[in-house]
Amino acid sequence: MLFTVLFATLALGQSQPVLIPEQPVLTEVIKASDADIFSVMFDRCDPAALADLVTEDIEFYHDRGGLTATRAAFVDDYAKDCAGKQALGAVRSRRELVPGTLQVHPIPGVGAVEEGSPLFYERQGDGPEHLVGRARFSILWRLEDGHWRVARAFSIDHAAVE
Repeated sequence: MLFTVLFATLALGQSQPVLIPEQPVLTEVIKASDADIFSVMFDRCDPAALADLVTEDIEFYHDRGGLTATRAAFVDDYAKDCAGKQALGAVRSRRELVPGTLQVHPIPGVGAVEEGSPLFYERQGDGPEHLVGRARFSILWRLEDGHWRVARAFSIDHAAVE
């Protein structure tokens, strides 16, 4: 086990081993990090906060939008989208994790993989909220300098809900 952690540390070019919390603490930490990033993405318009929550080399794979690689591209796409949501009458979205779907798996020397299924809700302006879709995701969270950041994300299996 120690060899694996040291090898992963050397392979990633880090000077110190990354110490990953044990379960169930790891799941709670990742669950809170997930809530934080999606609060930024869906509730606030704060590109600087989003930039701090993703790695420089982020790769975001979306089954409808393709690949977004690099922090700059990811944050720029977000900034354009959230600016449009500031208008009166704009459609606003909310993501809700389906209870019982969250799974967190430690990756020694790196961080953790989070998997789950969210539901998506939308409302136009101040109108009523409606369930509009569901999906699945996998996120590689990398622990960098004491901060959990999204390094790789797969947002897949999007489907409408009637």
